[in-house]
Amino acid sequence: MVAMNFVNDELITLCRNLIRIPGLSGEEGQVAELVRNTMQELRFDEILTDEYGSVIGKIRGRGNGPTVLFDGHMDTVGTGNPEDWKHDPYGGVIENGRIYGRGTSDMKGALAAMIYGVSRLADDPPLGDVYVSASVFEELFEGVALKKILAEIAADYVIIGESSELDLKTGQKGRAEIKLHTFGRSGHAAHPGDAVNAVYKMKTVIDALRGMDLPADPHLGKGVMELTDIISAPYPGSSVIPSECTATYDRRLVAGETAESVLSELGGIMSRLGEEDPELRVEARIAAGRGECYTGAGFSAERFFPAWYFDQDLPFVTAALDALKDAGIDANLDTYGFCTNGSASAGDLGIPTLGFGPSRENQAHVADEYIEIDQLAQAARGYAALAVALTGMRGKGK
Repeated sequence: MVAMNFVNDELITLCRNLIRIPGLSGEEGQVAELVRNTMQELRFDEILTDEYGSVIGKIRGRGNGPTVLFDGHMDTVGTGNPEDWKHDPYGGVIENGRIYGRGTSDMKGALAAMIYGVSRLADDPPLGDVYVSASVFEELFEGVALKKILAEIAADYVIIGESSELDLKTGQKGRAEIKLHTFGRSGHAAHPGDAVNAVYKMKTVIDALRGMDLPADPHLGKGVMELTDIISAPYPGSSVIPSECTATYDRRLVAGETAESVLSELGGIMSRLGEEDPELRVEARIAAGRGECYTGAGFSAERFFPAWYFDQDLPFVTAALDALKDAGIDANLDTYGFCTNGSASAGDLGIPTLGFGPSRENQAHVADEYIEIDQLAQAARGYAALAVALTGMRGKGK
């Protein structure tokens, strides 16, 4: 079943057509239409679109094996400065065995491979049901759309299609967006002695955070706390000493960290700084945001996306690795360096989750992003192999 030839024009054309349709977060409607039409043409048994606009296709299993869901997000980041691109970011140009364009690696290439690879099982279905979800809004809210999908589909296993160079990923760091606020007292810049400059207070906080002893994990490495943005108020502050300052931090999480533990850790540092400087007033919180989907539905969510990790000797991991090797893919076990929709399936819900996808992590969000056609084809073959292996697992679970 999985020894079929997956290198053909149909797969390449699907990838290129997905690339040719821009799809920023919240604007994936035309991409979703192409996904639905393609699933119909490739004879998926059921196709539905949920409230947020994610498209879910199903190949019905022939027995009562476990249910497997493959997830690939439809949205991409923007293209940035067009002058940085040699190739049209929405052209799907083929050159030297590569397809170029925004989303080739992150992750319309993997989505095309999932749709096509799983569709090849229609004539000889595996033991359990297999779903492909083309989810929305991943670039801004990792896992929010997938969590909604998994509320309706009782998946026993989830495969995240983010780039892995065809290795099998058993975990990832999480991500939190943290807002720090310092408060001062405004005044005229000509008389600084009458004011308290909130930016100087923030500098004290920033200096302290650079020396933080962050948690470490034997599998995921050490946590990260990196300043990404800072702004004062009022802004612009012409001749006015700022009374407020806000700093944004990107906090990369290891397994076991929660929003409460992260804020508690910061709270301890802020308390110590407050004892040293009675004028220091600082608050820390997890950032929250709102998304408006192309369907018109909206949601609000904290920007906290937990880490996850599964032991590499678990039966479902070894079965997946063996399946890839039997399909001719020389996969190794590793973990992701970035955050994925697995924060929902594994981090929040505890569903056995793996990552497997074509291309490289460092191709995400760059100019002249590309995917190698050979890896695209191998990924399609790998997805079919994983579907057969995991739906054939005896018993459901790990």
